[in-house]
Amino acid sequence: MADDSPDLFSPTKKLFLLDGMALTYRAHFALARSPRFTSGGQCTSAVFGMLNAITDMINRESPTHLACVFDTSEPTQRHIEYPPYKAQRDAMPEDLSSQLPLVDKLLDALNIPVIRRPGYEADDVIGTLAHQAAAKEFETWMVTPDKDYHQLVTDQIHVYKPGRKGAEPEILSVLEVCNLWEIDRVEQVIDVLGLMGDSSDNIPGIPGIGPKTAKKLISQFGSLEGVLENADKLKGKQRERVEENKEQALLSKRLVTIQLDVPHEIELDSLIRSARDDDKLRALLMELEFETLGKRLFGNAFSAASARSAVVREKRTNEIQQSLFDEPAECKTIDDVSHKYHTLTTPEQRGELIATLQQQSEFCFDSETTGLDPRTATPLGLAFSFKPHEAYYVVCPDDPEQRQAMLMEFQPLLADESITKIGHNLKYDVSLLKWNGVNVAGPLLDTMLVHTMTEPEMPHGLDALAELYLNYRPIPTSDLIGPKGDDQKSMADVPLDELAQYACEDADVTLQVAHQLRPMMIERGVQQVCEDVECPLVPVLVDMEFNGITLDSESLAKYSQVLDVEIADLQARIFAAVGHEFNVDSPKQLGVVLFEELKLEEKPKKTATGQYSTREAELERLSGKHEIIRDVLDYRNARKLKSTYIDQLPAAVNPETGRLHTHYSQTWTATGRMQSNDPNLQTIPVRKERGREIRAAFVPRDADHLILSADYSQIELRIMAELSADESMMAAFVAGEDIHTVTASKVYKVETDEVTREMRDKAKTVNFGIIYGISAFGLQQRLNIPRAEAAELIKNYFEKYPGVQRYIDETIAFAKQHGYVATQTGRRRYLRDITSRSRGAASTAERLAMNSPIQGTAADMLKLAMIKVQRALQGGGFQTKMLLTVHDELVFDLVKAETDDVLPVIREAMVSALPMQVPIVVEMGTGENWLQAH
Repeated sequence: MADDSPDLFSPTKKLFLLDGMALTYRAHFALARSPRFTSGGQCTSAVFGMLNAITDMINRESPTHLACVFDTSEPTQRHIEYPPYKAQRDAMPEDLSSQLPLVDKLLDALNIPVIRRPGYEADDVIGTLAHQAAAKEFETWMVTPDKDYHQLVTDQIHVYKPGRKGAEPEILSVLEVCNLWEIDRVEQVIDVLGLMGDSSDNIPGIPGIGPKTAKKLISQFGSLEGVLENADKLKGKQRERVEENKEQALLSKRLVTIQLDVPHEIELDSLIRSARDDDKLRALLMELEFETLGKRLFGNAFSAASARSAVVREKRTNEIQQSLFDEPAECKTIDDVSHKYHTLTTPEQRGELIATLQQQSEFCFDSETTGLDPRTATPLGLAFSFKPHEAYYVVCPDDPEQRQAMLMEFQPLLADESITKIGHNLKYDVSLLKWNGVNVAGPLLDTMLVHTMTEPEMPHGLDALAELYLNYRPIPTSDLIGPKGDDQKSMADVPLDELAQYACEDADVTLQVAHQLRPMMIERGVQQVCEDVECPLVPVLVDMEFNGITLDSESLAKYSQVLDVEIADLQARIFAAVGHEFNVDSPKQLGVVLFEELKLEEKPKKTATGQYSTREAELERLSGKHEIIRDVLDYRNARKLKSTYIDQLPAAVNPETGRLHTHYSQTWTATGRMQSNDPNLQTIPVRKERGREIRAAFVPRDADHLILSADYSQIELRIMAELSADESMMAAFVAGEDIHTVTASKVYKVETDEVTREMRDKAKTVNFGIIYGISAFGLQQRLNIPRAEAAELIKNYFEKYPGVQRYIDETIAFAKQHGYVATQTGRRRYLRDITSRSRGAASTAERLAMNSPIQGTAADMLKLAMIKVQRALQGGGFQTKMLLTVHDELVFDLVKAETDDVLPVIREAMVSALPMQVPIVVEMGTGENWLQAH
């Protein structure tokens, strides 16, 4: 796109709406002469083209908001008014229709919301959203090759037609549309279309009037109605045709007019662009054999990694199945197995089941609901199983009061500390019951978590586990409610007999999978991390999510206004520095300004797409070369904080509780670190003033509470000292010395009282850098010092801390011998590339080998601390509640009256969570908000 395109303005909200089906068709047929197929015969042309078009668009335009809209199969008002509408279209080619689920998987991996509205076409939905967005000061681009969208263009709404094979996209604004259609006003596009009709949609128009004549007539008479009213001024056949087809022309105009009032409940802020899911995208590219694209997106390691991962999974699958089955045959289904599944609807039946379950040492349970969010989903029933091939489905009454009463009948059973509860993704079920007033207690065994620890490289869905360990294929969810999409049915719409069978099968299969996983868990050495860390953590996270935290939305709104002024000032300074305006949010335009106009570097780095790299690390490196760099970084920081947190967090407050309830994922990373989402509260920056302002908006629930922060101090360095058993490092921690000052004195070979602030800061970077396998080059870049000095610092470090070097060497050697490393609780990280012939891949694996036990042990310690703190608070009868975990920190609603008693209890629980020789230090603070407490 040319630099003088609509990209010149700098909108704070850039909404891109993709016309899903039109783009899919276009992508598929663009490769009609040389279509793409996998080795298994699956056509992939459409997915290939869509991924290229979308990634190119995102790289070029950096949208802030993004969604993809699809047509549905239901008839629209146009079909009702005019049955021949689109009736002549050929059926979708099988090669294309087979790709639609793959396109959905692609959009899911890219984290692009998909919108479908039964009874409305995509252009109606896009038109409605675009005009609503314009009213809220968005700039909107409708991404489509379809000319019908031209009628929607305004000063704030544009058409974005992707280019082919890397060509520049075509941007159509008001001027371009008017010139293209030879009209005075954009609205006249509808009149031209009404006159000429549209053969592709079977819209008749007026016979004999083509595009050229239609444009001429609209230019002469202003509108279709004007043409009809002045038919007597036309001559010959033209006059005759217009007079004979007046009603048909008006009908055609109605058919081509895009609706702007589609009913929906879509919040525009829910379309904020999210980062892609690299794991899902990598897996999809492997499945579709997109080797070149994979390398472009993930580097040269993609080819080898994808091949090895596939081989590893296949090999491990074969190993497991050979150990379980004499002769693996085709998977059985529910029709091939004898089972006893029961549906219970009466109090008497429920009472008998509860009495029976109370006699068991363990049972499996599962819930069926109306949705995926446990906070808002309605329970439809509970399924229980305590012996293979037998299960019970307890139906929830429709009446809310009766449903609540029925659930409470199971409260004593579910809270029984002596009975183990088994489930798959138990956090969902336990949370659902919590939001419905039922607490689940006692030992838990979550097959999803256990399998994630036991076989981290394998899929963990229940259906996959059933096929792997039971040679059994459960009823697909799609058989009951259809494929994913806006038109997917609710479980509430499924007939009871089908739902009951599905639910019973889930509980039965989960129980059988648990029986298979238990011995494997012990064999793989992960029993401790499963039984002491991950499974007991489930109810702790459920309680934290349920508690939520109070947000001062009013203070954030005021701060948002302050940031608006700061952002405008920064933008003005950037423009002044270069002498003209440009889109600061466009990496492409910014790169041109920095490296072609200001010439800040002779050979600047470029991205895989050939653009100048303007990512933060590159700009930080250049920060001393021009004042504009600092302003750009500051501008980006302000924009990101405003759009990601300050303007979004208030919208995430639950209207019923008035609090912010995040969701925690405990298996987010291979090291065990957790992630919070909806909203993500773990990435709020705290080092800069703006980030601190956000934390100040997190406040206690009322005047009787304070916010309490309890934070592990330098935990990863302490764990490195423990694992390496380095005498000097351990001695520094035992003596309570400042480890960065001690390290500075050693690497600079001076006394501790001679260490300067600059020395300490550099030593701090070395301390943390060593954990992550930093090289001399990396340290040079980080500290902006000569390579020789960086190399000398690292050399001196290992001379003074020889235990650390020994730990690194031994850990890498273990990984090469066994293929994995492990934390103190047994959490494993497999490193297949550790013996790779590729030096780059092997070096990366070596860095992971040395770092993963440290990071993973820190993650385990925090999780153990959360479990121990929760038990201590409950056992002591305290009303103080644990609310959040962020990295190595726990945040509480502290009851003021409990301060003196509860702080030592929390500190002791955290310090003793994972006993070590190295002293564990917990820093605690309280305040009227999270910032004050930190």
